[in-house]
Amino acid sequence: MAVSYKPKLKNIKFQDLTDQIRFLSSEGKIWLGEQRMLLMAVSAMGAFRREMVNSMGIARAKGFFLRLGYQSGLKDAELARKLRPHCDEMDIFLAGPQLHALKGMVNVTPIQVDIDQETGDFYAEMEWIDSFEVEICQTELGQMDEPACWALLGYACAYTSSFMGREIIFRETSCRGCGDEKCIIVGKPAEQWDDAEEFARYFKADPIIEELYDLQSQVSSLRSSLEKQQGQYYGIGQSASYNKVCKMIDKAALGKVSVLLLGETGVGKEVIARSVHLRSERADRPFVAVNCAAIPPDLIESELFGVEKGAFTGANQSRPGRFERADKGTIFLDEVVELTPRAQASLLRVLQEGELERVGDNRTRSVNVRIITATNESLAEAVEAGKFRADLYYRLNVFPVQIPPLRERLEDLPLLTEHFLRKFEAEYNKHTLGLSDKALELCLRYRWPGNIRELENVIERGVILTDNNESISQDALFAVFRNSEFQQASPQPSEFIDDAGQVVSGDLQQEGSAHWAESIINNNISLDEVEETLMRRAMSQASQNVSEAARLLGLTRPALAYRLKKAGIPQKN
Repeated sequence: MAVSYKPKLKNIKFQDLTDQIRFLSSEGKIWLGEQRMLLMAVSAMGAFRREMVNSMGIARAKGFFLRLGYQSGLKDAELARKLRPHCDEMDIFLAGPQLHALKGMVNVTPIQVDIDQETGDFYAEMEWIDSFEVEICQTELGQMDEPACWALLGYACAYTSSFMGREIIFRETSCRGCGDEKCIIVGKPAEQWDDAEEFARYFKADPIIEELYDLQSQVSSLRSSLEKQQGQYYGIGQSASYNKVCKMIDKAALGKVSVLLLGETGVGKEVIARSVHLRSERADRPFVAVNCAAIPPDLIESELFGVEKGAFTGANQSRPGRFERADKGTIFLDEVVELTPRAQASLLRVLQEGELERVGDNRTRSVNVRIITATNESLAEAVEAGKFRADLYYRLNVFPVQIPPLRERLEDLPLLTEHFLRKFEAEYNKHTLGLSDKALELCLRYRWPGNIRELENVIERGVILTDNNESISQDALFAVFRNSEFQQASPQPSEFIDDAGQVVSGDLQQEGSAHWAESIINNNISLDEVEETLMRRAMSQASQNVSEAARLLGLTRPALAYRLKKAGIPQKN
């Protein structure tokens, strides 16, 4: 359905947008929905822009700020869809100009807007008043030779393209930054612009960046080759606790000492085991990983040490075990505490003598295998309980390495998150905008009992539930919020924007909504009375304009008109 509108933005209420702003001064944070925001002096941005122009040139600086605005536009388009799901096309679209004004970037006056999402037709003409980028030109750069509102333009292109589901390009047809009387922008589908392909180049990495990336790629390739030769392989992490583990692996890897990896389930013990192998002189030999807990007790010996034909029912042919397959390489035994007593005795013989016997065989075979073991239980306690051999424990515990849980290396969580995002976006053929700031903050407060494995599963869930070109929200990550699993932040008073645009202290939801609802219940006020009161108040604020009152209440005009008629509230024709 086509919508044509010539509105005046200053007459349109956008309380639903201001309600999303929260000031947490004591924490040094400002929130707009789930995105963390900044208050920055225009003069500081002006100095930065001047430096970018001087160091990169106007063309490259323009591309940089267009891309900067583009990312902001994508985030705001997502917010608008979430806040106004039941509004008409025009109300949702106008959230973009309203957010631009709310952020103090520019005052937007739509001149003409024609929208038809069904056919994809779009045309918009708007005036930008008091653009912050024009102010920067006037104070820092002087008059430009071409339109100067780069970041604002990138925002408009991204917001509208996301809203329409197709590429929409805005161009600044006149700009006060280059001496024109007004800042006027025109937006329409990309194919209707003759220079669309040329303009689109600004949204791609510019030549200097590409050259740097090429050089970085070459260096990375050479480094990877060198690391492969030297056997350097570590998981993802740069925290102090994880670096300590990596340094210990460096010391142990070059020898043939047995390594015992300790840590909770899901911390990445197999990754560390591979690190030991790839750092050793055995890097070009087999690496065999075995989860002892996943093999039935009556089969563990044959799986590890091999079996001869006829040794037991079902042994129809002779076959080597995992140790023989790992000969001259490394074997990793995860959950080693689950080994049966017979398997423990055979493992001890391999460690002491370097030889084994297949099940049902009387011939000894020599093997040269480095053994790395892991457990999430205490082997010392298992020895005391008689579950594990003491002599085997002492042979395995030569070089113990304690791998920290994820909650003790949260500095690495953003890196791990980015790794898993790339993995699952490729797997599910999606492109998300990453975690929202709120979602990332929640992840940093979560205790992660399942460690990295749990994080991987949570990110996969988030990618599955999130649509293309949208941020992964906290609700998409965690199906159920259990307060006991989160580190509780000390309660801090928040500030919000009231109807007059003032910052007011207190929690709006807790102190306002909860108290309001409590009063209604305590005073035996019916739901019909509440609805009628809200409608009368909205109509009063909107000067009896039904469309405006509908916007205030988050309803469509027909829905509000029906409710007004039912309640007997007069409507203005």
